[in-house]
Formats: sequence, C-alpha cells, structure tokens
Amino acid sequence: MARLFATESFGFRARALYGVYAVTVSVGICLVLYGRAVGVLSRAAAGEAGSEAWLWLGMLAAELWFGLCWIVAQSVRRGPVRRRAFRDRLAARLGDKLPCVDIFVCTADPRSEPPIMVVSAVLSVMAYSYPADKLSVYLSDDGCSALTFYALWEASRFAKLWLPFCRRHSIEPRSPAAYFSETDAKLRAGALCSAEDWSLVKESYKEMTERIDSAVMLAKVPEEIKAMHKGFYEWDSSEVTSQNHQPIVQVLIDGKDRSVVDNGGSMPPTLVYMAGEKRPHYHHNFKAGAMNALIRVSSVISNSPIILNVDCDVYSNNSDSIRDALCFFMDEEMGHKVGFVQYPQNYTNLTKNDIYGNSLNVINEVELCGMDGVGGPAYIGTGCFHRRDVLCGRSFAEDYKHDWDDTGITAAKPQERIDEIEEQAKSVASCAYEASNTQWGREMGVKYGCPVEDVITGLAIQCRGWASVYFNPQRKAFLGLAPTTLAQTLLQHRRFGEGNFSILLSRYCSVLFGHGKIELPLQLGYCIYGLWAPSSLPTLYYVIVPSLGLLKGIPLFPEITSPWSIPFVYVSAATYMYSLYEALSSGVTVRGWWNGQRMWIIKRTTSYLFAMIDTVSRLLGLSAMAFAITPKVTDEDQSRRYGQELLEFGASSTSPELVIVAATALLSLVCLAGGLSWVLASGCGSTSCLSAFCLQIVLCGALAAVNVPVYEAMLLRKDRGRMAFRVSVAACFGLVLPACLIWVNVF
Repeated sequence: MARLFATESFGFRARALYGVYAVTVSVGICLVLYGRAVGVLSRAAAGEAGSEAWLWLGMLAAELWFGLCWIVAQSVRRGPVRRRAFRDRLAARLGDKLPCVDIFVCTADPRSEPPIMVVSAVLSVMAYSYPADKLSVYLSDDGCSALTFYALWEASRFAKLWLPFCRRHSIEPRSPAAYFSETDAKLRAGALCSAEDWSLVKESYKEMTERIDSAVMLAKVPEEIKAMHKGFYEWDSSEVTSQNHQPIVQVLIDGKDRSVVDNGGSMPPTLVYMAGEKRPHYHHNFKAGAMNALIRVSSVISNSPIILNVDCDVYSNNSDSIRDALCFFMDEEMGHKVGFVQYPQNYTNLTKNDIYGNSLNVINEVELCGMDGVGGPAYIGTGCFHRRDVLCGRSFAEDYKHDWDDTGITAAKPQERIDEIEEQAKSVASCAYEASNTQWGREMGVKYGCPVEDVITGLAIQCRGWASVYFNPQRKAFLGLAPTTLAQTLLQHRRFGEGNFSILLSRYCSVLFGHGKIELPLQLGYCIYGLWAPSSLPTLYYVIVPSLGLLKGIPLFPEITSPWSIPFVYVSAATYMYSLYEALSSGVTVRGWWNGQRMWIIKRTTSYLFAMIDTVSRLLGLSAMAFAITPKVTDEDQSRRYGQELLEFGASSTSPELVIVAATALLSLVCLAGGLSWVLASGCGSTSCLSAFCLQIVLCGALAAVNVPVYEAMLLRKDRGRMAFRVSVAACFGLVLPACLIWVNVF
C-alpha cells in the first residue's frame, strides 16, 4: 500500500565520477603540499636567498589552507539527495482538515525596503492555496514606521479584491507586482481571465501603489486616512522614533470573524501589524529580537503549530508551498522527526550571466542538497517552515507525536475581545518581557548574539535531535531580490562572512557544539561558510605574492618540466573543471561561472577580509555588533547598467573595498607586463626561463583576465558606474607603486 503522506528522497547520478575526482584531487593536494615542503627545505638548506625560502613557506601555508577548505567542502558532496512531495496523497487523507499556519514577514527600514515591496510580499502569502481561516499573516516592522503601517492598511483593503481574483483564476505568482509585470503579453496571447477582470484589478493595484508611493515621497500619512483606523494614532506622540517607541500590535483583519469577507464572499486570512518595543537602554537584538517577539505575539492571537518566515523582499511564487511542506511534517514514517523544512533562496532579478555571482545556484543545487544527505540543511533565515514548539525550545524524543487536531486558536472574537488581545500581545512584545529572567534568545526562540542568528538557531534545533528537510521543487517556492550593485553585494557578503566566522569562533562552532549530536559531515558542512572570512588572508597572499615574484624574477612554483609541476596543474585544472560542471548543472552559464570566479576573488579580498577584521575587533571588545541592511533600492541608471551587465562601481563612490579591488587588479596587470618583459629580456624567451616561470605567468595572466571589467571601469568607461578617478589614483600611488618599489628593493 502506498504511503499516504508520501515524500521520497533520491540520490544524484554520476556519483562514481565524483568519487574518482575526489580521490585523485586528494592525492594531488597531498603531492602539492609534499612538493612544496620539499622545495622549502631544499631552498633553506642550499642557503639561497632567505627571502625566497620564506616566500615558499608562505605559499605552503596558503596551499595548506586551500586544501583544508577543499576537504571541508567535500563533506557535503558525497551523497546529496533531492526530495519529492505528493500533496495529492495528503489531500486524499485529510482534505481540508489541516493545521493552522502563522506566516511572519519581517521588514526593518522603509528607505532601504520600500513599503510597496513589503506589501507585495504580504499579499503573496495571504493568497496561498490554503484555507484562509487557517492562515494568519504577521508583519514585523523593526523600523516602527507609520508609512509601513499605512501600506499594510492599504494592502488589507486591496486584499478583498486580490484574493478572490487569485482563487478564481488560479494565478501564479500571487505577488501583484510580479504577476502584473509578467502577464501583459500573456493576456494578449490568451490568458485564463478576461481582459476586463484583469484590467480592473491591475488598475486598483496601480492606484494603491500610487497612494503608497506618494505617502512615502511626502514622508507623511494623509490626514484623512488617519481617522479610518485606530492604529494610526500610535504615532501621534512626537517621542515615537525607530529606536524609541512603545510596542504596537494592530489586527487589521480578523480572519476568524465570519462577518469579515472579501469581494468573493470568502473569509480572508488574519492580518496583523507588529512593532516590538524599543528603548535606548535595552538591546533589541535586530531581526532575532523581532522574530522572538512575533513568536510570542502570534501565540496570543493565533498560536498556529506551524510557522513560516520570509523576508520582506521575498514573495511566494508557488501557492501550494504550504501543502508541500506539510507533506514532510505529516509524513507517516519520518514526519515526527522533522523540526523545520527549508526552501532555497532564489532571485527573480538576476541577469542572464549573473554579473555579481549572486545566484546561489551551487549552494542551492549542491551544498544544501548535500547537507540534507548527511542530516539536514541549515536554516537560512527565509522560506523556512518551523514547528512552533521546536522554535520554542522543545527537544526531540522518539515517542514525540503531534496532535494535528490541535490547530491553534480558531474561535471568532468580537471587537472588544480583539482590543483586549492586542493589549495582551503588546505586553509580550515589550522590552521588559525578555528582561524579566526569561530564556528567549538562549534556550527559546531565535538565538541572540550573532549577525546570522538563523544559522545557529537551526544548528541548535538539529543538536536537540530534530531533523531538517531541504525541499527544492521545480517551480520555485520563493523569489527575492538579489543585490544589483557591487556595493550592495559586498555589504551583503561582509555580513554573511562576519556572521559565519563569528559562529566558527564561538561556542556554537559546529564541530564543538555538534560533537556527538550531529554527524561529522554535517558539522563540517556548517564550517564551509565559517571559513569564508579567514580565507581572505591566503587568497590575498596568492593574489599578490606570485605576481610580485614574477616582477622580480623569483620563481614560486616548480618548473613546468619538473614532475612536481604535475600535481599543481592537475589539482588546479580538475577543481576548476569540476566547479564549471557544478555551475553548468545548476543552471549557470559559462560566462556566469566566469563572473562568479571574479566575484569570488573580489569578495575574498574585500568583504571577507573586513568581515574577519570586524569579527576579531568585536571579540576583543573594540567594537559592538551591528546589523547592516542591504538596500533594495537602485536608481534608473543603475538598473539600466545592471541589465547591460556592467559592473557598478559608482563614479562618486570611494571605499576601502573599491581601492583594494582596483589595487589587486592593477598589480596583476603591472606584474604580468613587467614579468614578461623581464623574462624576455633576461633570456630572450629561453626555454629554461619560461619553464621556471610558466605556472606563475599563467596565474598572473588569469588574474589579469578575470579583472578585464575592472580595467574597463578604470580606463575606458564614461558612464556614472565607472570607477572613480580618485579610487584609481589611491590604488595606484597608495598601494601598487609602493608595493612594487618596496618589493624590488627589499627582496
């Protein structure tokens, strides 16, 4: 008999080919390290220039680190799995007898995260193909903005038109912004809905958008609107600021009240606005604090057993995602073990060749599948379904069984009761609630004290015995917005690097915290991302020192005619070819892979370098933890250049990161030209000379080739996205020229 709550997992093909690759590269790495060590000892024993022996020792250290990182990365590539969910079998067994679901949407700043974008995210999750009386949607506004509340109030009105439109025509996606941007041509080609119906809803959405954008531009909610909902009076006090305000909880739609219906005569989901209290003398713990306040507030209002959280720049792209996730939670064989179900983070605004390497395709299609094969994926902060009691600190026990008939608070509430519930919810969203010796942020809820609170929260859940599931359906469940400028990309990865490195150095280091609780490959899988930041130093060494060595005529690799060069050539070629294979099989183009290699070098030498410095500084008590929001707003010129796949440096932008990008690119070019000139002049291109420097020339040439767009931005481009002249000057005269002069005169 077929399983009713059917889910299944299956492995990847061609694992034998991967096995050959892994074994041969492992042997190659060992030979590289042995050959390098022999080279160091022979140079030291021969009494050659002491500096050359030290430079070879530095190369050995860098290659040892890269070898370690490669081994750690293979921990999740041995047996990746994919999963299928069969929601038709779930429906056959349960029908509409399904658990209630609370959906959390988090926003923090109306300037970086436009309210109309937040509204589209909220409307998309309100429109799930799921019983509306079992859905409750919560918006956490960490910026406590009256403009965000106004936008949500407008959305609550538009939802009465939008939700029946979605049900009537089974449309996808159910974000109005995404849907209307996609369907104009489809409508003319013959869509499911009539042109009149489509035009009516689109015009209503356009009018709502104009009203919200107008209020944002004026930075003021229209006075005539304030009288239409009591919630607007929360902002009457001049003392209310984004960093100092009372707790605010407002139920905009009570989905349990049968007298509240949309234009199709159906009950809409519950919709709640929340801004957790902030006071200067209390640490609000950024997104983690907002999530924990949402958990407590929702327990008062709906108390659903399943919680989904999504970021405000992410919209639902698959209206059946809830039912898919429930297939895993309610699976008859392994459902009782599942603590959370993680969907991948995908982006809708990527260019064809992913100019900034933001697609996460290899992470989504390979690494998270691999983590699922050795114990379960990490919690990545958005697109994740949780059991409420697991988030609240419950440990797994073999006899655990969830009573799915207990679906949360379902009774309708009169208005006076709503007012009481709002006041009760405010009390658990106050600063004083957590301060009164509770375990929130430690043993309960989302963990505090780390910029990537989601990762340590998921790790702690797995270490309490729960399994996690990674589900990547063919139709992507969630689509978000990737950074569209270099500055946004570097800021985002600086935060990623800092957060993951902080974990590596904390008590939540997966190898220590997870010892004896989760499998060793999964422990190492978490370390992949923790090693990003410290990899900046060996990467900088490998980018700078061989190039300078070529300029001075110091060989730092075995001669190409030497047998010891074979492991270097094989390991480099094999790893890059396998990287290309992973990228192509994940849907990345060849040019996209090449762009990814450029961005990997740029991120390692800038974002991760500063992330490491920030982390060490914070651990030494020299700075405090901060949370930088990646802006989701770009101007028209930037958007046009992004569409043309031109790197955005910003002609008026100057930062240490850009100076480093320019300096490393210039150094590779100068050293390549100088080194080739030296090789040709010293031996007229003799075989022995070329043999000694062949690998060095190839490395330096590859670095120069990958930086061609940087040279164009510095020397050729005239648009506003070019490299600022003062950045080029600072890089050239402040870093490259002094480095070359010191190197030539000292070594």
